[in-house]
Amino acid sequence: MDMRIMSGVSAKQQPRPRITVRSRLRPKAQLTLPEEIRRALRVSEGDQIEFAVDEDGTIRARGFVSIPSDQIRTSPRGRRAGERQANEEIAAGGGAMHRSDEVLSARLDNLSRG
Repeated sequence: MDMRIMSGVSAKQQPRPRITVRSRLRPKAQLTLPEEIRRALRVSEGDQIEFAVDEDGTIRARGFVSIPSDQIRTSPRGRRAGERQANEEIAAGGGAMHRSDEVLSARLDNLSRG
């Protein structure tokens, strides 16, 4: 069993990584992220990756997906139409109040079953 000491804590106490892969550092400090890591971070070419180094030396990476500005929508058409319909129903005296989240959830379950 491998019991190397890592930052003063035995390897046995360290959480087991979900994915472990290696990559070689190339000239100009370039690194190719293996496919398994790209999938885990949900990133592709052009996306950004944020790296953070914890006090114990652990390195965390987080992917940021780039979305072209002409594709960003703050309120999708379907959602706007749904909001408009709900507002019209409320203005006409429709709608319902529910006394708890559980009652609302049960009502939605019943509606989805048909």
